[in-house]
Amino acid sequence: MRGSGAAPAPVALSAVRAQALADWQAAPPLDTRRSHYRTRYVVVDVEASGLDMKRDRLIAIGAVAVVNGRIDPADSFEVILRQEEVSTSDNILIHGIGGSAQREGTEPPDALLGFLHYCGHAPLVAYHALFDQTMIERAVREHLGVRLDACWIDLAWVLPDLFRERIDAQVMLDDWLALFDIDNIQRHNAVSDALATAMLLQAAMARATARGAKTPASFVDIEKARRWMRRSG
Repeated sequence: MRGSGAAPAPVALSAVRAQALADWQAAPPLDTRRSHYRTRYVVVDVEASGLDMKRDRLIAIGAVAVVNGRIDPADSFEVILRQEEVSTSDNILIHGIGGSAQREGTEPPDALLGFLHYCGHAPLVAYHALFDQTMIERAVREHLGVRLDACWIDLAWVLPDLFRERIDAQVMLDDWLALFDIDNIQRHNAVSDALATAMLLQAAMARATARGAKTPASFVDIEKARRWMRRSG
């Protein structure tokens, strides 16, 4: 679940942006063998101009940290990337980010640098993570000229393994939220979706720890095993 493919094309960055990128790259590396309760996870959700991961554009990123098992609402991140072309009216109805907000957003390199500095090298968590991962990695490659080689954890694969007695299948995020009686304050708002997913991560951490799967690496192993079983079934 790491970035792959050819090396990114060089991107001309200002001295300030290049230094910000270098500072992020020099941040302490992730230790996936630390306990869940000694780890800072970053739960991520994105909004985009559509569902085509090759052609549609990243519009917004929302993120919420789970630090040592706890959620601090103040430890969150949200940014709208400036769009040269506003997304369609139907698309705006889904995420609620209007034309003015898109045109007046943060310049993409600065938005992405802000996100990278917020995350550091923390494990990134999402539900059906492929879309979030692909959109963010593509934007980082295009606007910053680097590959984002992050540790991604997809709760859509992890949760069914940990709670087989409840839901032993891949289902929609809303099904898990209903199961755990978690309210999503504003559906299709990146930060609100990330906050709801962060609460699911807390449930996953507690169940995993009780079963002896006590680290981010254990989540990665669970996901790999579940994917292998799906391919082999």
